[in-house]
Amino acid sequence: MNKAAQIIDQLIKTKFSQEVKVNLTRPKPEFGDFSTNIAMQLAGKLGQNPRKIAEELKSELENNAFFESVEIAGPGFINFRVAARQLEETLLQAFTAKYGSNNSGEGKTVIVEYPSPNFAKPYSVGHLRPGNQGWAARQLLDFTGWNVITDNHIGDYGTPFGIWVAGFLTFSSEEKLSERGIYELGDVYIKTKAAIKEQGEDGRLAQTAQDWLLKLDRGDQEALDFANKFKEISMNHIHGVMERLKISTDYEYGEAFFAPKGKAAVQKLLESGVAAQNADGSVIVPLEEYGFDVPLLVQKSNGAPLYATTDLATILFREEEFAPDKVVYVVGAEQQFYFSQLFAMSKKLGVKTDLYHLWFGVIDQLNADGTREKMSSRRGVVLMEELLDQAEEKARQVVEGRDVSEGDVKKIALGAIKFSDFAADRRTNILFDWNNIFALTGFSGPYVQYAAVRINNILRKEADFVPQDYKDYDFASEKGILLQLLEFPEIVSLAARDLEPHKIAKYLYDLAREMNRYYEKTRVSDSPIAEKSARLDLLKKVAQTFENGLNILGIEVPEKM
Repeated sequence: MNKAAQIIDQLIKTKFSQEVKVNLTRPKPEFGDFSTNIAMQLAGKLGQNPRKIAEELKSELENNAFFESVEIAGPGFINFRVAARQLEETLLQAFTAKYGSNNSGEGKTVIVEYPSPNFAKPYSVGHLRPGNQGWAARQLLDFTGWNVITDNHIGDYGTPFGIWVAGFLTFSSEEKLSERGIYELGDVYIKTKAAIKEQGEDGRLAQTAQDWLLKLDRGDQEALDFANKFKEISMNHIHGVMERLKISTDYEYGEAFFAPKGKAAVQKLLESGVAAQNADGSVIVPLEEYGFDVPLLVQKSNGAPLYATTDLATILFREEEFAPDKVVYVVGAEQQFYFSQLFAMSKKLGVKTDLYHLWFGVIDQLNADGTREKMSSRRGVVLMEELLDQAEEKARQVVEGRDVSEGDVKKIALGAIKFSDFAADRRTNILFDWNNIFALTGFSGPYVQYAAVRINNILRKEADFVPQDYKDYDFASEKGILLQLLEFPEIVSLAARDLEPHKIAKYLYDLAREMNRYYEKTRVSDSPIAEKSARLDLLKKVAQTFENGLNILGIEVPEKM
């Protein structure tokens, strides 16, 4: 809470002539509203007993009208309570429509890369987290003042292309492709991979796939036609799914755009001595000085590009085109080693941009015996469209018998899926469980959405109410809400600092719980006019905070539930 920290900070400057950052935490309610260990920090600087310093601070703070009570705990913790009316005035001074936002990133540019699926394959559940986490990172950075540029780095090049063409010519036809589109291409890929495994890497299909990749690399017209056809089918599908997920990006350059630039960049690395060419013709960038015994392979022996080739070109292109301060790659945990090598190569090239790998765990599902495993097609849903369809059906069941529009059903379904992604730190695996993600009690999207809907319903019903002055109202009944609201800006700052949107989700859940406790004890609509005026005014701030927080997570508030 900024005002309390400012008062204590000023007191320390006046009394001890010291500059010390005052950090406040929220202790258990029985100990106070806020707590600080500032006395122990000062003790180390001044060489004095922390308890003695705490007592001196306590005697001064007790004379300040802002503090309701001040207590010392342990060796030098200071716990204090603040009058609810003081909290309300503090919130009133800070509150705006963008409450919680800050300008910590002002003047800086960041590129966020997500969800980056591969073309010619149906959009799978495997890209649920890149989309959700990427969009939340975008929203967090935008909310904290960054100039945000987003790029969907489509996998429209590389080895998979050759597999798709070889497989299409072997297992499919124009008729099947016209009828089934992306799902035919997906099946072709699976069949071809299985056939290559059976024949071996030196078999006919593997060689045919490699030949097509080289044709594309050389600009062969037939290969380009296949690439354009597959890409059109894929991009229409990807855009349709992204629209349902309510995510988008500013750019979609894709790997094909960077492939020729990558080959040129590799040649320059060779000329400058940064890269070395092996006897077989492959090109590597040694990274021993950055702690890597294994060099980064940036070009195959046959001259074909790799992910590292196009990623190298992407880094250089972005430097020239956008000059970003930071680039965020939203990619799963399994790519940590690769990105650490890529970033090391970037440093070796003298790139100053902060390259950040925003990684996350996998999505698990429960087996019949209660054990967890990575979600896969063996257990049913794996395609994103199927997941969304099932989620919408679950949402219809949740609101069955109520006057809820189809638009609100979709908001509830998507909110449930997205919120489950933020149930814990992104670095952990998450458990996808239909019952939990649609629960109307407990940590779930519908629970938080319902809290927001309930407030909006009250405000809608009281739209014609004419408020009166409430300057004498003490806000004692609303103290828990005020304390919760005043935490939001700090939560946003922490979440944005480490790109951890689960902190926003946890905050919104706690706010929803606080609101439910409030309704159990306090009347709003039929309370005396001054109290009603005060309470409705506060509810407007709660509604705005729900909207701001959920918007960061990419979740909309339904009109009805």
